[in-house]
Amino acid sequence: MKNDFLPGGSLAVIDGDAVVPLLNGDIRLFTARQLPIYATRDWHPQKHCSFVEQGGPWPPHCIADSAGAAFSADLQLPAKTRIISKATREDRDANSGFAGADLAEQCRLIGVTRLFIGGLATDYCVLNTVCDALDEGFEVCLLDDAIRAVNVNPGDGERAIATMHERGARPVTLDQITR
Repeated sequence: MKNDFLPGGSLAVIDGDAVVPLLNGDIRLFTARQLPIYATRDWHPQKHCSFVEQGGPWPPHCIADSAGAAFSADLQLPAKTRIISKATREDRDANSGFAGADLAEQCRLIGVTRLFIGGLATDYCVLNTVCDALDEGFEVCLLDDAIRAVNVNPGDGERAIATMHERGARPVTLDQITR
């Protein structure tokens, strides 16, 4: 939930801001149950390989320490949130929160076996993070109401959701979790 992916950002996802209150509800619920919260973030160098100027497909976004790389001010991350920075090298992209990071090890170290995943964008970072989590042996609950797609090609988001469900991610919503 980085500013660059929200309305007005350099790589805004349509309706991306609608995800924030839903994630806040999930965060409150998990915090009340004393469960760990992880937040992944793109933390790109100035000349990241995914940027158009370097031959990549995207406009510059989420440049480390910039306002666009900051989490939304409306996102209510607790002080104990574990931040996972990704795509921190100029020459390597990382759409997954697991790529080039120690997220799997951190989760295993504290006994996490099931992950609830939501955020932006469905067809890139969410898809890759979910698939990598499943490959790492975690049970995954996809927060279907708390994701939105870039949809570079029409239907990309729907195809990504279908892929995640087919791979074994269980669809859930905030309403289902609170019951």
